[in-house]
Amino acid sequence: MNIKTVILIIINSLIALVITVLSFSSYQQFSSVLNDRILLQLNSIKTLKKNQIEHLLKSEWERFESYDSYNQNIDSSVLKLPDSIKKIDGIHDFTPYHVANKTTIGFVSNSKKGTLIKVLDYNKVKKILLERTGMGNSGESYLVGEDFRMRSQSRFYPNKTPYSLTVNTKGVANAFKGKNGRGVFKDYRGIDVYSVYSLIEVPNLKMVILSEMDVDEVTIPLKELKERLVGLTLAIFLLAVMLSLFLTRIITNPIKNMRNSLRIMAEGDYNQTNEFIKNSKEIKEMFDALANLKASLQGAVKFSDAIGTMNLNTDYQPKSSNDLLGKSLLAMRDKLIEFRNNEENTRIQSKRMLVNGMENERRRLSRELHDGVGPYLTSLKHYIENRVVDEVKKTEMKKIVDDTISEIRLMSNALMPASIDDFGIGVALTNFIESLKKSTNVTIEYEDLTKQENSNITNHQAINLFRISQELINNSLKHANAKNIRITLSEFDEFISLFYFDDGIGFDICTVKLGLGISNIKERVEICNGTITINEVPGNTTFEIELPIEL
Repeated sequence: MNIKTVILIIINSLIALVITVLSFSSYQQFSSVLNDRILLQLNSIKTLKKNQIEHLLKSEWERFESYDSYNQNIDSSVLKLPDSIKKIDGIHDFTPYHVANKTTIGFVSNSKKGTLIKVLDYNKVKKILLERTGMGNSGESYLVGEDFRMRSQSRFYPNKTPYSLTVNTKGVANAFKGKNGRGVFKDYRGIDVYSVYSLIEVPNLKMVILSEMDVDEVTIPLKELKERLVGLTLAIFLLAVMLSLFLTRIITNPIKNMRNSLRIMAEGDYNQTNEFIKNSKEIKEMFDALANLKASLQGAVKFSDAIGTMNLNTDYQPKSSNDLLGKSLLAMRDKLIEFRNNEENTRIQSKRMLVNGMENERRRLSRELHDGVGPYLTSLKHYIENRVVDEVKKTEMKKIVDDTISEIRLMSNALMPASIDDFGIGVALTNFIESLKKSTNVTIEYEDLTKQENSNITNHQAINLFRISQELINNSLKHANAKNIRITLSEFDEFISLFYFDDGIGFDICTVKLGLGISNIKERVEICNGTITINEVPGNTTFEIELPIEL
């Protein structure tokens, strides 16, 4: 059997099986859900009407008992009650004793004044039973006496006396046995119906109430669904056959050519371009040719894929001492490992040199401003104070010089606070934050938990921590609209911790990778071999930075 025939059989068999199973299961599920819903709806209607009838009978009985005397409103020529019935107090079914067998429910009460009898107005019961909300076109609710004769008017036989209709169905029989239930069975007409049934719970009155609906009406959607599923199944199957015929031609022709090409490739000739078209048992011969090539290339391909994804920890064993491809791949892996390590070290070292160069230049400029321009301005200030006679001009010139000296000090401090070299990062940050508080309404709390003596924080780490803090505070003031900022700098035996918090609007880390100085902060943490955790929630933005102690 050739590949074309096998593909056609497998594809079309699977499609036919899947379509059939899906169609059948969909139909069964829809049918089950529909049955449950109809029976549940009928049960709700039956329960409501049962409760209404029981309530009507009990309320009429209480009204009947409340009178001290009651005239008999029955015609003895029409309703002939036996003495056995008249002696039993309660609610009774008088229908069998009516001359015309009209449905009659009555009340009997015996007292010192004699026997009192009243017939219930049947229109009240009829009104409850004929309410058709939720019953569809074929639904009805009716009563059946213990003689299995109907006690309410049939909507299908409006001209027949209810007593003339015998209702000896499964539902009525079960109800008189004390079983409430539901199901699908034939009704008094011999037609399949959905039926729910139960016994009227009134002493001395033994009647069954049923609510039913024709199966044919309910299953109309099922029949339509079945027709659609059959049509859809046939259409999909025909389409699948056409597609499978087309696909087999596309698949089998290249396979025939590939079979002969792979046979030549297995011999080591990867440059052949000839195409071969021959009729034979393609599958067996193709995999015979692939077996030799697979044995030698499978491991190498897997290892190559691992190297291609830079998974350089993957192990690989050459097939033999002559496996030149395997040895070449191992050498390539070792070179890649060496190159990656060198590249990482070079990248971090370059960043560190760049940052150090920047900081050294800032330190130089800071010293130049502080030690060069500063003394000249101070001297100019003394000169003004001693040589200028006009006090107004002297005051104005002194103010300008003081502002210039203050500005130079701020620039010098921003470039490189001298307190870092003299007193350490803790004091430098304290001075910086105190100066900021004078020019902003934002509440800034700073807690310095570094060691005042014998601190292990290097100058390199101190400068980077200061710059990171500057960047974070600047972002909070300019971009985050924060009202409160908290900073804690802690020094432990093995690491340094910087915790930063503000209650600003936050930011999206995905859209500010190159903005707000975030990348600069990350680079400074990286060149210090540290870690950073960012939580950018509005109202609770935090940065947790840890740098290892460099011993």
